[in-house]
Amino acid sequence: MIVASEIPSTTGTARRLHGQLAAIRTALRAEAEATLAAWEPALERAAFRSSARNLADYLALRSVDLRPLQDDLLALGLSSLGRCEAHVGPSLDAVISVLAALAGMAPEPGPAPADFERAQQVIAARRDALFGPRSDGPETRVMVTLPTEAAENPDLIRRLIAAGADCVRINCAHDGPEAWQAMVGHTRAAAREAGREIRVAMDLGGPKVRIERIEAEKKPRLFRGDRFLLAKTPDADAGGRVLATLSHPQLIDHLRADSEIWIDDGKIGARVIERAPSHAVLEVTSARDKGVKLKPEKGVNLPGVDIDIPALTAADLAALDTVMQHADIVGFSFVQTPEDVRDLIAAMEERREERDLPALMLKIETQLAVRNLPRLIVQAGGALPVAVMIARGDLAVEIGLERMSEIQEELLWLCEAAQVPVVWATQVLDGLLKEGHASRAEATDAAMSQRAECVMLNKGAYLPEAVQMLRGILGRMDRHQSKKMARLGPLGSWRARQEL
Repeated sequence: MIVASEIPSTTGTARRLHGQLAAIRTALRAEAEATLAAWEPALERAAFRSSARNLADYLALRSVDLRPLQDDLLALGLSSLGRCEAHVGPSLDAVISVLAALAGMAPEPGPAPADFERAQQVIAARRDALFGPRSDGPETRVMVTLPTEAAENPDLIRRLIAAGADCVRINCAHDGPEAWQAMVGHTRAAAREAGREIRVAMDLGGPKVRIERIEAEKKPRLFRGDRFLLAKTPDADAGGRVLATLSHPQLIDHLRADSEIWIDDGKIGARVIERAPSHAVLEVTSARDKGVKLKPEKGVNLPGVDIDIPALTAADLAALDTVMQHADIVGFSFVQTPEDVRDLIAAMEERREERDLPALMLKIETQLAVRNLPRLIVQAGGALPVAVMIARGDLAVEIGLERMSEIQEELLWLCEAAQVPVVWATQVLDGLLKEGHASRAEATDAAMSQRAECVMLNKGAYLPEAVQMLRGILGRMDRHQSKKMARLGPLGSWRARQEL
């Protein structure tokens, strides 16, 4: 039996929580100031300073375990701080102010409603500036990846814009300057015809590690248990096994016994079982039962290996000559360090001529990029408008599928704290794009993508249809969700009173 004396009073609970949160706020401010001081050299753009401060506040707040306080805050009818990303300081001040009132303490001034509205307005304005404004349809913008065909078929781009695309993406790892220029020209013309502002994003290919050559009598199909060689040169002694070379052969020196390697977006998993100066012998540990063909140009991921390769390749620098003439956004593939960002901005400055520099889109594809994300955002955002792409294909292979859901959530939170737009990318509605039919899992994934400011679709035969379906899903989800907050509009599937 519970007696009244055992039930903590509202006043006592409020006083205790007030003391705990006030102490957290004091420590947070000191830590955030120190972080901002370290970031100061990068903060050249006044428009980004308040965002950097909020990011510093968020990092300081999330260094504390708030879970023991959250249930008690909810029991008092207060915010649990679970949706404070975009406005950390005002959220904390609001809760502390109400706790002071509930505890009968001296009044503490709370934040103004405008402090909360301003944060959302900043993110929305940056979304529109980077990915295009819209007065109709879903809040989340749709980016489409143009296939080679788009260089010679302007009608395809017209169809994509008519279906609802907001931004086109040109992958500079493929095709060439003439094709890129044709795609941009067709896009600008189609946008004028439609009376729309369609942004052009151009991705630099970056130092993606790929299979370069295959030495085998015929196209090899690998099964679990098969062994093959990764060699520095194609003339290594393969002992009758399949031999493959890498685009960056020096990486073989970083492999050790039991190192994991994933090929072709994780379709082939292998483990190093033997190392020699010129090669590594690998055993396939993961593949479909019917096997997987090992092909040139397929990507290679080496989880746990910090790939010490310059983020800007010679091909990227050559592509920049064209990119700087046409792009609204430059996609930075395999960016990992603030130095990488500085190098790209310097290369862009050399080619800027009379125009403003385009925005940057940081593509997060490695474990090191995840660890460095706050510094990457500040380095880029302190100089230029910036967005972050969660490149889930390479990233999932790098960190493991088991962690992917967790990490993509954390990346969304961190970017909202930095008030930076996010692009949700890789294999969205992939079945529909390639085969004309989406799976249930893909539809659910597309619904989750609504919490980002933009969603990217890859190339595929059914790209216009995928744009239409994606916009329909995003529009429906807008009724129910805004970032982490559920929107409680009336439900239409049930009447309020149901008779049995």
